[in-house]
Amino acid sequence: MFQFSALPPLSLYVHFPWCVRKCPYCDFNSHEAKSTLDENAYVDALLADLEQDLPAVWGRPVISIFFGGGTPSLFGAEAIDRLLSGLRARLPLVPEVEITLEANPGTVEYGRFAEYRAAGVNRLSIGVQSFQPHLLEALGRIHSAGEARNAAEAAREAGFQDFNLDLMFALPEQTLQEAGDDLEAALALEPTHLSYYQLTIEPNTLFHRRPPRLPEEDLAWAMQERAQARLAEAGYAQYEVSAYARPGRRSRHNLNYWRFGDYLGIGAGAHGKISDAREGRIVRTAKTRHPQTYLQKVGSGDPGLVTTRDLSREDVGFEFMLNALRLTGGFASSLFAEHTGLPILQVEAGLREAEARGWIEWDLHSIRPTEQGRRFLNDLLELFLPEAA
Repeated sequence: MFQFSALPPLSLYVHFPWCVRKCPYCDFNSHEAKSTLDENAYVDALLADLEQDLPAVWGRPVISIFFGGGTPSLFGAEAIDRLLSGLRARLPLVPEVEITLEANPGTVEYGRFAEYRAAGVNRLSIGVQSFQPHLLEALGRIHSAGEARNAAEAAREAGFQDFNLDLMFALPEQTLQEAGDDLEAALALEPTHLSYYQLTIEPNTLFHRRPPRLPEEDLAWAMQERAQARLAEAGYAQYEVSAYARPGRRSRHNLNYWRFGDYLGIGAGAHGKISDAREGRIVRTAKTRHPQTYLQKVGSGDPGLVTTRDLSREDVGFEFMLNALRLTGGFASSLFAEHTGLPILQVEAGLREAEARGWIEWDLHSIRPTEQGRRFLNDLLELFLPEAA
């Protein structure tokens, strides 16, 4: 069905499903750690999980690894070191592989940062969200503004030349001034990358059951526009809807997602997407979500560990656009065929309609969302839904 001239780049996502406390806005697969974690048992399970997936990617080099959660920084450096050693023994990693670990300022002993660095982690992503006590409380975060600053400073002292800060805006009853103050506090720490994204209310969260009072849409847009201008002034280029980076510091892992690259997902609840050139398939995978059930299934070699879904041509056209049109600079026109195994004709109707509405610029070389297209991104993406094709 899909004809690949070459397979897309391959990344690895590793999920750590535990956290100290579930945040009321979080819809990720995370579970409160009720007792001491058995780190060794989970590392063993992750490596066994990977071994079951290896036949699908045998010999393909891995360009990036992302340890996400949950809260990976609940795990000690020794466990991360053992895991990375096991990954290197099983997968060919490119020499400049990007290895990111998410850290919560309220869960990490900052001395661990140097140990993570020694283990091979070369990029940190620190979940700050806000620097204001009342907003941190509203978000259910367990750290203080001081701990967030200490974490960023400790990352630099540990030798991390590349680290991201996560910052949110349009928080409960947040003012324009408060959003600006948060941004200035983040810039003062000089991260190489900033993820700046709007709080949204997701199903199956506490905020969905008990919605807080959020800023009106026009105020949220004003926060975003002011941040875009300030970040550009400070030397951070926006390369995706919510991602800003210093020159040469864009996240290779996230870029691979947005360019519809392939990725293995290991760990409880991890998702993956793998292209199979021989059989002409693109398959999405999902691992068992609950940590204890996951550990039991991995330990017994249960094939029910993973569920799979073959993507249709219509699925692929939409999913590619869903990701790639988030990139502010767009993408090379040839990338669609390279990463989907389909001709660009698959999405031509949507492209022509988007161009007619002034939402994209399209030529032989590239496809780029316009400023208006970025403003009305959801409407733009709807043009590529299978039922709209």
